[in-house]
Amino acid sequence: MLSRTPGAISLILHGLRSRGYLDLLRPANVVTALADVLAGYAVAGRPDPGSLPWLLGATSCLYAGGVVLNDFFDRDIDRIERPERPIPSGRVTANGAAVMGALLLTAGVALASQATRTALLIAFAIAGFVLLYDAWGKRHPAIAPANMALCRALNLLLGVAAAPPALDDRWPIALIPFAYIFGVTVLSRGEVHGGRRQAATVALISLSAALLGLAFLVFRSGQIFVSALVLAFLAWRVVPPFLRARTNPEPARIRTAVVRGVLSLVLVNAVIGTVYAGPVFGAVILATGLVAGWLARMFAVT
Repeated sequence: MLSRTPGAISLILHGLRSRGYLDLLRPANVVTALADVLAGYAVAGRPDPGSLPWLLGATSCLYAGGVVLNDFFDRDIDRIERPERPIPSGRVTANGAAVMGALLLTAGVALASQATRTALLIAFAIAGFVLLYDAWGKRHPAIAPANMALCRALNLLLGVAAAPPALDDRWPIALIPFAYIFGVTVLSRGEVHGGRRQAATVALISLSAALLGLAFLVFRSGQIFVSALVLAFLAWRVVPPFLRARTNPEPARIRTAVVRGVLSLVLVNAVIGTVYAGPVFGAVILATGLVAGWLARMFAVT
């Protein structure tokens, strides 16, 4: 499988000569996927470091492929609601986006196969759920949030798969990013036309459940001081905009809360990484957040 990867990567890099393709990839979001795998790697006990580069490459390609195909499947509605996006604006062709997205997903699975067999299976599952979400799931309000949340939960487990036996008793950690992203996705459905207070309430409850799960981890750990500081900063970053969106679910407030929620997923991972691997490793994860924030100033997040 890996023998086909260099050709796919060369085609991907060729496409990146265009700013339109870079916009399509949403680079800030892709960086947050690295934090998922780093946190999962910490949960696994930081095993053989040789597998980590493969897993980081895999998650980058899987996430990037997902956001590219998301725009491909949304191209018709984007012509009406978001004409500035790369495909409806004409900066990227629909066929070019489809090919690039497929190549990225394939490369992600191929890279994961070089880490562990378990990582290969999880990467394959991520690719499948990404396609399900992009092509069908996101159009169903009852399915979309769980579908997206499952993709991010599996992304954390992709990092844990560096040491497959760790999955036996540590897989419940993935419920934290599941609850967090479930809340962000529920709220995000009102970005264009506004939302409903009931949906914003569900999003806030789900977000709170993720924060409580993190608090449980923090107060059972030996890194209470540092991890509690990161958790407090996370709560300060995401709870107020979610509360404002619930009070008045207009598009601008929802969009602000969603962007803050997406970028702050790095803080969720930093808490987990600090709990399982100490403050230095947590700081490495936080550094990906700085990169994501810098990229968010140049490229769209939603």
